[in-house]
Parts: sequence; C-alpha cells; structure tokens
Amino acid sequence: MTADLRQIVDVAPLVRSGSLSPITLVESCLAQIDARPEVNAFITRLDAQALNDARVAAEDIREGRYHGPLHGIPISLKDLVHVAGVKTTSGSAVPAVVPAADAPAVTRLRAAGAIIVGKTNLHEFAFGTTSEETAFGPVRNPLDSSRSAGGSSGGAAAALAAGMCFGALGTDTGGSIRTPSSYCSVVGLKPTYGLVPIRGIIPLVVSLDHCGPITRSVADAALMLQVLAGYDRLDIASVEHPAENYVQAMAGPVKALRVGIARVPFFDLVDADVAKAVDAAIGVISKLTASTADVVLPTTREVNLGGEMYAWHEALFAQMSGRYQIPTRRNLQNGGNAKASEYIRGRWALELVRRTIDDSFTDVDVVVLPTRRHTPRTVDAALEREETDKPRNPELENTGQFNIYGIPAVSVPCGFTDAGLPVGLMIAGPRFSEGRVLALARAFEQATDWHSRRPPLTPDTPVPPLKRVEP
Repeated sequence: MTADLRQIVDVAPLVRSGSLSPITLVESCLAQIDARPEVNAFITRLDAQALNDARVAAEDIREGRYHGPLHGIPISLKDLVHVAGVKTTSGSAVPAVVPAADAPAVTRLRAAGAIIVGKTNLHEFAFGTTSEETAFGPVRNPLDSSRSAGGSSGGAAAALAAGMCFGALGTDTGGSIRTPSSYCSVVGLKPTYGLVPIRGIIPLVVSLDHCGPITRSVADAALMLQVLAGYDRLDIASVEHPAENYVQAMAGPVKALRVGIARVPFFDLVDADVAKAVDAAIGVISKLTASTADVVLPTTREVNLGGEMYAWHEALFAQMSGRYQIPTRRNLQNGGNAKASEYIRGRWALELVRRTIDDSFTDVDVVVLPTRRHTPRTVDAALEREETDKPRNPELENTGQFNIYGIPAVSVPCGFTDAGLPVGLMIAGPRFSEGRVLALARAFEQATDWHSRRPPLTPDTPVPPLKRVEP
C-alpha cells in the first residue's frame, strides 16, 4: 500500500514514527530542484547543510527528541531573510549582506526542527509583483513556464508548488505572499501586522512589511504560523498578543460565520475567467456559512509611504545606484524625492485606518474577494511592464489594501481558467482573527479539490508522488 505525501500534516506523523526519514525528504526536494532548472526558484542552495541537518534530525527523532510537526521538514526562505553566515542577496547585484545571526523567524523554525534547503529568488529587494526583475534571472511559473510566478516571493511559491520544499517563508508588503500563491495555486498567509517578527529581514516598507508562510494546504499554513507567531521586543513592528492555538482554531466550525463579499472596487475590471471561478467559490462558501452580503471596506487612497522605502537604501543607493535594476532605481529615486510632510500625512492616515478597520467587521466576520483580478502574464509581458515608467493605479490590485489595514489575509486556490491558469480566492478578517480566517479557508479547501492539482516535474512528465511503502 502506498500513500502520496505532499503536505506537512501528512508527512510529519511518518517522520515522527521513523517510517519516513528527513534525509529522504531533503533528497526528494533537492532532486526536484535539479529536475526543473527553468523555474529558477533558488538563488542559494544549502544542500550539504540541509543533508547534515536531516541526519541530525533523524537521530534526534530516533532518540526521542522530537520537536514538533516541523521537525525534519524541508523549508525554503525568501532571499530577504537572514541566515547566519549565508549571503542575503535580495535578488540584486548590489553587494550581498552576510549576516552574523539568523532572523528571529528562522530561529523559531530551526527550534521547531525545520531544515532550510535554500534561499529563493525574488523581485529585486521585493520592489515589484513579478519576480522577473532580479539579478539572478526571472522566476518561471511551474504550472506554465512561459508565465510569471508572481512576486515578490515568486521563487518561494514556485519552489513550493514544484515540490522543491514542503513549506516556504515569504514576505508581503503589497501582496508579495498572496500574489505568487494565487499564480502558483498554493496557499499563502499574510498574518496580522506585527504578529510574526520582521527583524532580520531586509525591509521594503517597515510600516507595511509582513512575514508569513506559503504552503500546499491551509493546515500546513496553520502549523507554520504556530511556530512563527510571537512577540519580539527588538522588532519595532512586533505587537504583543496572547499566544493562540492556530491549528486548533483552524479546525473550528464555520457554519455560523457571516461572510462579506468585498465587491467594490475589488471586482472592478476583473478577468471573466477569474470572476467565474471566484463566483463559484463564493457559492461553495455560502453553503458552508450562515450568510453572505456585500460589504465596502475603507479607502486607502490617503496612505502614501513612498519615502519610507528609501530609508534602508539611502547610503547604498548614493554609492552604487547603477547596480540596481532600472525599475527599482526609479522607485528609489521617487522615494528619495518624497517630502517629509507627505510621509507624515501618510502615516497619520495609516494609523487611522488601522485603528478603525475592525469597524468594517461589525456585521460580518470575514470578507472574500479575488486575490488578483488577472491571471499571470507571460514572463516577457511581465518584464516589459516592469520596464515601463507608465504610472499604475494601485486600486486595480487587490492585495495592497490589506497590508495597509494590517489584517490577516490568506489566498487559497479556487479554480483554473479555460487556459489552465490558476485563480486564487482571498479570505480576510479583523485584526488577530487568524484562527477564523484559517477555519473558513480550510473548510473551503475540504469542500473542493483545487489545491490538489500539481505542476509537472518536467514540462512533459507528471510529478512522481513521494511515497512510502506501508510495512
């Protein structure tokens, strides 16, 4: 008898019992990386260290020193996240940082027994939504290598979708976890602002930066969040919040939930195929919950924090602006020209929105909407779009507003277009409602099978399932 094992929640009990070795898991992930070089998901591989850590994990588990469900599980890190002694490139030709210490998020993953297999490719310094503007070559979508994987955590989502790891750590300032998760048909969770530490991660806009998991299932996201969440006194963004059991909360009932449908402006100009998939998903959710009703969320037009993105880069940019990709350079120039008064007014608007966002959930418990209004562009089209200096309307995207709100939001697979491109559904709730959001996401996932579709190992070969033989 065999079992197809792709989720952490399925693999972890076998690792704990000793019937599946962490060494086997790591070797399978490294083989997947080798099998699909065109995806270009990784910048730095840590093969030797990962295999050594797997051997240590196997011995610890065998001798009864089990650390929990992430013990022996291969995880990837977006290459903004510091690992002691390993270069952090940020996807840039600007000289890499070699940190002396792990980021707190990495410390927590290691303490839980997770094994770091490598650092993933990304849009340079997380300054975009495609992961094509990178000094290490564009990330390609493993479901269709002609398409973008999304960004900026494109390498993280692509690696996870292609079986190169069992969980991935990403960052999200305007949608950088949720966009690639939608485009690669995986689960991406942006927690409440400050719930997961961002110290030890190269910042984009500290006031909007979030860190969270990308996984193959909602249950896996809950497992990773359980390890990642918690106060960090030295992190200026960190928020003290009582410990919660997200795994337990995820299993809670959803039949009493009141669901808001955030139609305006989030359904404006949406692709017809996306609208069809999302409407079908809402139909499923309406049968799982108490009620659905249209809702309107607050505008974020007054929040402009462009000057903040310049702060970390100021000295580097003055010395070596020519090493930045052209679109990143343009963004930094604009940020450097921002007026202090504009930034201060933007911060005031941000604080007001965050203080009042929970008022939008008086009559509903969660909201749902398309993660993205459009399906992934081709890599060539994405590069062309990034190179243009034509201004974009941020209100035509659906993710950035939720970074301003600072509330939890998860993207889950909800369908495919006629062309076979994935569509994501976003579920969000008030501050610190991760358990509620995960519960509805999990209920939807269990009522559908969209999350079970996988990309090929090579363009013409089905993915061979990772299997164990039952004794």
